[in-house]
Amino acid sequence: MRYTLPILGRLEPMAILPGTRLGPYEILSPIGAGGMGEVYRARDTRLNRDVALKVIPEIFAADSDRMARFEREAKLLASLNHPHIAAIYGLEESGSTDALVMELVEGPTLADRIATGPIPLDEALPFARQIAEALEYAHDHGVIHRDLKPTNIKVKPDGTVKVLDFGLAKALLDDPAEANIRNSPTLSMAATMAGTILGTAAYMSPEQAKGKPADRRADIWAFGVVLFEMLTGQKPFTGETAAETLASVIKEEPPFEQLPSDTPLAIRNLLRRCLEKDPRQRLQHIGEVRIAIDRAGTAPAEPVLTQRKGRERLAWTITAIAIVIAAMGWGAFAYLRRTPEGAQAIRFFVSPPDTWNLAELPGINGAAPAPLAVSPDGHRLAFVAVNADGESILWVRSLGTLTAQALAGTEDASSPFWSPDGRYLGFFAHGKLKKIEVSGGPPVTLCDAPDERGGTWSQDGVIVFAPTLNSALMKVSAAGGAPTAAAPFGSAEARHAQPFFLPDGRHFIYHTGTASGGAIYVGSLGSSESKLLLILDSTRAVYTQGHLLFVRGTTLMAQPFDMRHLALTGEAFPIAEQIQVLSANLGSGVFSASLNGVLAYQAGTVTGGYRLAWFDRTGKQVSVLGDLATYTDLELSPDAKRASVGVRDQTRRMGDIWLYDVARGLRTRFTFDPADELTSIWSPDGSRIVFNSRRKGHFDLYQKASSGAGSEEELLEDSNDKYPFSWSPDSRFILYRSTGASGRLDLFVLPLFGDRKPFPFLQTQFDERDGQFSPDGRWVAYDSTESGKDEVYVAAFPGPGGKWQVSTGGGNWPRWRRDGKEIFYLAADNKLMAAPVNGNVSNIEVGTVSPLFQMHSAGVLVPLRYMYDVSADGQRFVIITLPEQSTAAPITVVVNCTAELQK
Repeated sequence: MRYTLPILGRLEPMAILPGTRLGPYEILSPIGAGGMGEVYRARDTRLNRDVALKVIPEIFAADSDRMARFEREAKLLASLNHPHIAAIYGLEESGSTDALVMELVEGPTLADRIATGPIPLDEALPFARQIAEALEYAHDHGVIHRDLKPTNIKVKPDGTVKVLDFGLAKALLDDPAEANIRNSPTLSMAATMAGTILGTAAYMSPEQAKGKPADRRADIWAFGVVLFEMLTGQKPFTGETAAETLASVIKEEPPFEQLPSDTPLAIRNLLRRCLEKDPRQRLQHIGEVRIAIDRAGTAPAEPVLTQRKGRERLAWTITAIAIVIAAMGWGAFAYLRRTPEGAQAIRFFVSPPDTWNLAELPGINGAAPAPLAVSPDGHRLAFVAVNADGESILWVRSLGTLTAQALAGTEDASSPFWSPDGRYLGFFAHGKLKKIEVSGGPPVTLCDAPDERGGTWSQDGVIVFAPTLNSALMKVSAAGGAPTAAAPFGSAEARHAQPFFLPDGRHFIYHTGTASGGAIYVGSLGSSESKLLLILDSTRAVYTQGHLLFVRGTTLMAQPFDMRHLALTGEAFPIAEQIQVLSANLGSGVFSASLNGVLAYQAGTVTGGYRLAWFDRTGKQVSVLGDLATYTDLELSPDAKRASVGVRDQTRRMGDIWLYDVARGLRTRFTFDPADELTSIWSPDGSRIVFNSRRKGHFDLYQKASSGAGSEEELLEDSNDKYPFSWSPDSRFILYRSTGASGRLDLFVLPLFGDRKPFPFLQTQFDERDGQFSPDGRWVAYDSTESGKDEVYVAAFPGPGGKWQVSTGGGNWPRWRRDGKEIFYLAADNKLMAAPVNGNVSNIEVGTVSPLFQMHSAGVLVPLRYMYDVSADGQRFVIITLPEQSTAAPITVVVNCTAELQK
């Protein structure tokens, strides 16, 4: 066999005629041609079997170094022994012709099958699983295909898939260090091979298209392209030339909207992960494909409430039984082994790990953090649990196992929510929106969320969340960045909370609060329009199996929902009783549901509230000051004989300021206006109290005599929320937090003399909060995010001047000892820290910072104001603390939660 190489670089093979012998192999007929050689059907005269001979082009065979490498690679390829990989029998040299002897696989190629149209799901997924098994086996044996495409995949008449040409691209290429797209044996063929060139380019990964070396993730990309083409009949990346196709691979996003409507969510998510352009973000192991396909067999994209066919019902029942057996033990099997007449709801319990309870996080304004979340495929449960020391962390439990795994780095997490592919969990902690990979790795901060009210993650990598108590919904990339508006406030709306993406990945439902109550709306990415769905005080609603789930009172309701018209249909009906609700009336029910009908909820009632207690410097509780209540704020009077506290009335859904007589433990009400009052500070002589109140739709500043006598005086009113933090020792200034012109949280000063015109004390591109005047009034301690995380600083007042960092490793909520010799603050792990300080005329000297004790306060849950104060001598601390926990109710899991309503 000879090849000529014209000026154009085109390889023109001279055909091998039938009857020609290459060693013991007799050529019977040509099978096909490709960039890496002609393929013939041949007869092995020694073993009396038909084989496939791939004749190596002379341009390769004439290169002795290349052929030596090829022989080494061929030996490795010949060691592969898998039912879905076409076997390589050996190499044959005959004169000037070299050929690879391979298993002959009968049947059309996958490309031939796709040419007739999209492959139905029930055929495509078994094909895809076999391809994935072949790749998994090869990868585990150190072999990467590098040229996976439908023409390299055969489908035998019995449905068995065989993958051809494993590793030949590498075997015929130069060394990996020299690998370049210009040297691709496929792409360097003649113009007459344009179809093959174009076809191969369509399956190349972005890194291959850029000329970079390929690893197993390139095979995962190619697999995603092949699966997409099987389901749609179309390639996701196309162009009129190879260059245009490669440009499409590098720059364009796959047209996922072309996927059939019945494509399961698990398969959609799988394709998105396979077709991530950044290989670091791509699916990392092809074995996950096999798992996802297996799971997709029991998780249709849009399960409806009509009766399932026998095969679907049986598959779902078997899956449910497996889950129940794993969670409950074999005792349930005797009952569950009976085949039901129709799809059944199956219930079982999941308990938090020993010594841990599901976190009860009562909220101060209705949208309490949700402590649990079911994964989109219904296979795993994430929940926030708290131990006896008040330490909380995020856990994940597979419903097919008996144990849960703690996720390191998620201390003080709240409101977990899953990425659509189940790979990540989003959550909130320490005033930030974060994500963490469930399989392992550190949490990643995405953006600020000072007072979260829930989040949700779309199929396109957009997170919609409510960052603060009174904010509209924002959106941010799942990779992080600057948030932008997702849903604007409507008329009379005061707050958004608890968004939840619908299955289309574009629309989301959310709660909006007003002065008189709340409602559930549906919004959309890229649109400012929203649509009212139902009036609802409870802030949490989710979608599952064609229904919206929500709580009325303590009853979990389901109401049919038409996804096409985004409208509720039919009547709501109860599916569970005595759902635990965090915050009465305008609260958040403790429940979650997957798209395929797996429901998790906690029954019972919240034990309720926090307690005021005194602790010494070792963390030992000395005494209890107050009763159980939902406290939102705490400050001792200058003489420490009284304390002002914000107390949330859960029945009225509003807060008031109350005063405690410290010696007697007697609490009396201080504010009586029906609007919300949250935070308060004392004048230096203890005669007056300044507090904030939302009487005009936003928190403004008012003052009143601490005796309760006389009328209240409005000090400052504008459109921004204001939180008072500190009163200067000379009684001339109020330091408060508000939103600056940049949209960040800044510290402002309100003079109590002259025209009383506020001025900024610290106004930057970062957040500044928690400002406290020093006892001599010359300094302000505060926390700022300028370093990328909260740290405590001291700056001169009124400025200008330098600043000095006090905390190390994170900190907020600073307090001065009354003699000015120490600054206390909370570290990132909620430890109370003490920093000795010495302030002279021009600077602050900070000594060695020491931890005092772990503070089990509610500060992380209600991060609006101080959760502690300190005695004048710095030896005792009064803290809004978590009460001792009783054993919480287990989590109830219901598989196929709406099935009983199919009858």
